[in-house]
Amino acid sequence: MDLSTMLSPDCTRSAVSGSSKKKVLELIGQLAAPRLSGTTSFDVFESLLNRERLGSTGIGLGVAIPHGRLSTANKPVAVLLTLDEPIDFDAIDNQAVDIVFALLVPEDEHEQHLQTLASVAQRLNDKSCTRALREAKSDQELFDLFNSQESS
Repeated sequence: MDLSTMLSPDCTRSAVSGSSKKKVLELIGQLAAPRLSGTTSFDVFESLLNRERLGSTGIGLGVAIPHGRLSTANKPVAVLLTLDEPIDFDAIDNQAVDIVFALLVPEDEHEQHLQTLASVAQRLNDKSCTRALREAKSDQELFDLFNSQESS
């Protein structure tokens, strides 16, 4: 699936103050819930937190891809954040995280969920992509950069 259809400008934030993993997951819930009819910010937070309990979604190199499936979700929604200061995310390489791409999908879209996660991980493993995202000066610039990386 085209990631640009999942990510919207209102779910993209640059230089967010995120003091902890929990605070970041709460913010993701607040941003994503309005785009998921019938889903509350707490539903999103719980889904992400439950997934984190299985193992950290910090994939290394300062990047985390928290994700979850929701029975109330009617479409996939993504949230992209860069943090003003890196935070501990229990990443596999023990590096602090400053780029967070969250993905929320309907519960019955298991295969699409896995393919989308793989696509996001591949893109965020590209150092030129993550360097550009870290240099974004505004929410709109971050959104535009992420979408331009997809088409390159």
